[in-house]
Amino acid sequence: MKSRWALLAGGLLVAAMTFGVSGIASANGRDRCTDAALDGFYVFTASGFDIVSGVSQPIAIVELIRFNGDGTVDVPGGRVSVNGSIFPTVATGTYTIASLTAPNKGCEGSLTFPGVHLYMFIPPDAHDIQLIQTDPGTVFRGTATRVSK
Repeated sequence: MKSRWALLAGGLLVAAMTFGVSGIASANGRDRCTDAALDGFYVFTASGFDIVSGVSQPIAIVELIRFNGDGTVDVPGGRVSVNGSIFPTVATGTYTIASLTAPNKGCEGSLTFPGVHLYMFIPPDAHDIQLIQTDPGTVFRGTATRVSK
């Protein structure tokens, strides 16, 4: 049985953790934690495991992600390794951004691709965004590092 990652890998992957943030905290203290705050390219690197029929399958990914500033995201390319098999990644998805309960401490959000759901923590400088997959049967975390706006 192929893992969920192998099935998603040709365009429906988590492969999408690379996004540009134009700055989270504004000078006047107003909340910048909106979808418009993400607009640019990030490199996403992650690893973890997918649990299939009680067996752990290792997963690793490196990809480029473009956040469009409007709640949509594109993954123009990258690679994912699922239990040693390599697949290209190309995908589209959606994201939402919200404020943390502690003001000016960063933002949190979600990133969604077909069949894949991730939680995001975006620090105030928005340089390195931390992500974790929230789907049952997965242990997967990674970092999206801004490369350009």
